[in-house]
Order: sequence, then C-alpha cells, then structure tokens
Amino acid sequence: MIQSWHAEPHFISRVGWLRASVLGANDGIVSTASLVVGVAAAEAARGQVLLAGIAGLVAGAMSMAAGEYVSVSSQADAEAADLKRERLELDRNPENELQELAQMYVGRGLDEALARNVAEQLTAHDALGAHARDELGLSEIHVARPIQAALASALAFAIGAALPLGVAIVAPRAFIGAFVTGTSLGALVLLGGMAARAGGARVTTGAVRVALWGAIAMGLTALVGRAVGAVL
Repeated sequence: MIQSWHAEPHFISRVGWLRASVLGANDGIVSTASLVVGVAAAEAARGQVLLAGIAGLVAGAMSMAAGEYVSVSSQADAEAADLKRERLELDRNPENELQELAQMYVGRGLDEALARNVAEQLTAHDALGAHARDELGLSEIHVARPIQAALASALAFAIGAALPLGVAIVAPRAFIGAFVTGTSLGALVLLGGMAARAGGARVTTGAVRVALWGAIAMGLTALVGRAVGAVL
C-alpha cells in the first residue's frame, strides 16, 4: 500500500517574488527618503521637497521595472537557448543524452544499473524536463519570469516610496528631515525583519542590515543637500 506523503514548505520557492518585492520596497523607501531628506536639508520649500519626492517615485518605479525586465529577460533568453540546444541533442543523439543523464545519477551516488534505470524512466516520461532539471539546473521555481519581476519591483518600489512622501506631506516643515528619517528607518527595520522571516533567515540580522544601509544613504544625502544648499 502506498502511503500518503506530506511535502513540507521550503523557503526557496519564494525566492523569485521575494527578491523582487523586497528589493523594490527597500529601494523605494531608501531612495525616496534620501531624496526628500536631501532636498529638505537644502532648506527648500515643502512644494519643492514633494516635487522631488514624486519625481523620484515615478522615475524609480520605472527604473526598477525596466532594470528587472531587462535583467530577467536576459536570463530567460539564456534559458531558452539552452533548452533549444538540449532539445536538438535529444533528437540527434538520444542514446548519448541518456548515458549522460545516467552518469549524472552515478555521480550522485547511484550504482550504474539503477542510474540507467532511473534515466530511462525519466527520459520516457519527459526527456527534456529531466535534462533541464538535472543537467541545466532549471525547474518551475527557478524559471525566469521577466514581466512578473518587473511588475513586482515597480509596485513594491511605489509602495515603499509612498511612505516618506506621506510623512513629508504631514510633517512640520522644519522637521521634515527628522520625521522622514525616523519613520523610514522604522519601516526598513520592519521590512528587513519580515523579509528575513519569509526567507527563513535570522530576523535581527535582516532588520539591522537593511536599516544600517538606509541610515547611511539618508545621512550622506542630507550632508550633500545641506552643503549644496549652502552654496546655491
């Protein structure tokens, strides 16, 4: 009798959307908050601060989307080329490809007879899928999805950027920089902790790592804004 089995959840299945979403939200908060803090440090009017922040939100979201799409599309092109080459090899030299697959399993610890048997059964079921998974390292989890990555990055960036912009709208003019810095760092700590938890890593490490680099970015931009504002 075949017993039922239970597949425990693995964090690697989240890597695609998690990477794009966390990267987008983190960049949205850090870049927009830094921009707002820098312009505010130059003693600009609230309208100028908000204009800079809105421009940063739109430009950043589009840049994230374009960057992710181009990057992941290049990965998808490489994957498609490898699969096409593998399909041709399967058509031209099926026995060689079968032997190649069997030798991979031998290298992983199976004896030759069992490796050959496994290779034959997998080839009969889905030859290209077997080679894509075991020779090329491609699977449903790792297949590149350019549009998904682009949309996730742009949306996450816009959501992240909305936080410092919203704070800049309601904060007293004299304290825009302080309010935006404080709330943005708090959001980065929360974001870093949530991302670490979703990925199975230590929450404290993820939170500190994200907040630290955010603080550095905002601090440096504020210094530059103040220096440039003094000159202009």
